[in-house]
Amino acid sequence: MDDDGTRKFNVVSGGINTREILSAVYEALRVKGYNPVNQIVGYILSEDPTYITNYDNARSMICKLDRDELLQELVASYLADS
Repeated sequence: MDDDGTRKFNVVSGGINTREILSAVYEALRVKGYNPVNQIVGYILSEDPTYITNYDNARSMICKLDRDELLQELVASYLADS
């Protein structure tokens, strides 16, 4: 079968809820005394997981998220609120 059409695949995240993970990571950073926004931005820009604390499994959780999908969701959420 020879099909040159573009195909779109929907990827199921396996139950990972980006908002819940980001909220949990934010809270873990806040509890440890960090500026959560600065730390999360640092992680997104560099993909260096050391921006995120290990406290409460936050680093492991955020590493489960794809950075591109995270950025897309953040921008979409920001624009939806404006």
